Amino acid sequence: MKEKILEVKNLKKYFDMGKGTMLQAVNDVSFHVNKGETFGLVGESGCGKSTIGRTILGLYNKTAGDVIFDNENVHALSEKERFQFYRRMQMIFQDPYASLNPRSTVREVISEPMEVHGLYKNKKAQLERVYQLLEEVGLNRDHANRYPHEFSGGQRQRIGIARALALDPDFIIADEPISALDVSVQAQVVNLLKELQIEKGLTFLFIAHDLSMVKQFSDRIGVMYLGNMVELTESNQLYENPLHPYTQALLSAIPIPDPDIEEKRERIILEGELPSPTNPPSGCVFRTRCSMAMEVCSQVKPVWQEVEQEHFVACHLYDETINNKKSIKRNSETLTVH
Repeated sequence: MKEKILEVKNLKKYFDMGKGTMLQAVNDVSFHVNKGETFGLVGESGCGKSTIGRTILGLYNKTAGDVIFDNENVHALSEKERFQFYRRMQMIFQDPYASLNPRSTVREVISEPMEVHGLYKNKKAQLERVYQLLEEVGLNRDHANRYPHEFSGGQRQRIGIARALALDPDFIIADEPISALDVSVQAQVVNLLKELQIEKGLTFLFIAHDLSMVKQFSDRIGVMYLGNMVELTESNQLYENPLHPYTQALLSAIPIPDPDIEEKRERIILEGELPSPTNPPSGCVFRTRCSMAMEVCSQVKPVWQEVEQEHFVACHLYDETINNKKSIKRNSETLTVH
């Protein structure tokens, strides 16, 4: 049985916008991450995936629910315990330039976490560790005395990765680490993360909106829509048999590098605008853009349920109390209800 390192239970994160308005960024989300795996979190911009990452790390206080890391409730930790917790969990931020202090050299950027946590009292040993980290992420020791603006976007992200590794963490939250990079560089960074995971036994929460890239790196994938988790399963299973209409629409948008197939296949175009998280639709949050929406979808929130082994979905199409059967699959490019 796989060992769980992180459990997110019924997590909610609302932001008070004033005048009695609450922005429901994350609404009742649950999932777990196994030790040594990569859990991918995908969805449109504004769906709440980055908010989940920041709430797990404790950068945001939760509104409700629990975040359990290695059997400890993260949001119940004392200040001293939280300080130790940050040695085990680190974050790679989306914008590699904004997340690096432009007035600090690369050496100072990477060594700062070590100094905060009182590691390497010997400055020479600390510098050697900085050199080692730079080499591990594909840079060299000559880069240590340069400033962030002297590097390309891909190199800056490598510096951010080196900083995240400075405390030898067990778990890394990678918050869209490739979205600000050129396409040619994205694969290099993902391959680097894969290599580091194997070498160091790391566990990743990989947040992104590029489903094709997430598939390459993730063992399991959770799909987010408007603050809600709508589907979760093993990576290959999600691509071979997507169950939720939103997941099917996302996958249909991925281009296929074969002009004959690409010309013939049918795209699923989502109609309407993305609703506001300050006033989400009643019932199923996806119903306003779903071509298969039923009357019940506007009245009742779908239950999060396991419809196949380790394949979870929140959709009334799979509710046995509504449908005679809960087997709805894609046949070629056409959605068929059996």
